[in-house]
Amino acid sequence: MLKYAAIRALRAFVTVALVVTFAFVVLRMSGDPSVIILGPDAPPDAIARFRKEWGLDQPIWVQYVDYVRAILRGDLGISMRDGRPAIELVAERIPATLALTLPALLLKLALGIPAGVLAALNRGTGLDRLVMVASVLGFSIPGFVLALWLVLLFSVTLGWLPSGGQDSWRHAILPVVTLGLGGAAALARFTRSAMLEVLGRPFIRTASAKGLPWRSVVVGHALPNAAIPTVTLIGFLVGSLIAGAVVVESVFSWPGVGRLLVVAVSNRDLAVVQCILLLVAATMVTSNLIVDFLYGALDPRLRSAEAHG
Repeated sequence: MLKYAAIRALRAFVTVALVVTFAFVVLRMSGDPSVIILGPDAPPDAIARFRKEWGLDQPIWVQYVDYVRAILRGDLGISMRDGRPAIELVAERIPATLALTLPALLLKLALGIPAGVLAALNRGTGLDRLVMVASVLGFSIPGFVLALWLVLLFSVTLGWLPSGGQDSWRHAILPVVTLGLGGAAALARFTRSAMLEVLGRPFIRTASAKGLPWRSVVVGHALPNAAIPTVTLIGFLVGSLIAGAVVVESVFSWPGVGRLLVVAVSNRDLAVVQCILLLVAATMVTSNLIVDFLYGALDPRLRSAEAHG
């Protein structure tokens, strides 16, 4: 078990390190922040002072080493725009993002898992086809397109809900639905596939042959085994909560981390962008690490395979 945990933790650390390195290099290759922040008409001496003040005049490898040392000290940098610690700016936006992403996650689970289970138990029927058509549509439609459709229908045409802002709980309905439907569609398809695979296994037929009620067979045998692969997708959905909110927060003018990322990228505010990307990477890695441990708990054969691998 210790070896299993150590291997997973090492992979998580390497993944975060690669993401940090990639983001650092790409951001510095995408343009000079001094020109974006000071403007193209800024005098050369002002640009030179700015670059020296923020260490942009150093070779990129020196900047990278200084950045890694700062991270290890818990320093995620200062915003070039606001002059405040990047972590403070990001932390201020996290509650707003969680106000969308957590209800959206619950909506994904509440819609996706029951729909997938019902489709599998009614394979080949009209209900199954309806769930599959709805899941294909929900998975295929881009988030910004769905958001615009919802705004057009419920805000512009019907006037039931506001189209943006954060003034009341009603403002969160459309963003939450937009975030939730795509994930629910993917989860429904995945759950259906997992259930169909489990329902075709010999132990299900054996349980039925013993005279167990079908409800007991499904709840006691099929669902727990189908949950093992489904946990993988749930872990991915949890890890991508912040990343998935970028487009939705922009469309609905929701003041969360996703909208802050869009603004910071356009302003070349390196510290803020790097802080958000580090947060997204850490969230993704942590959720997948938890999934790995849950896998080991749900299926001891995986721990045994790792131990002998």
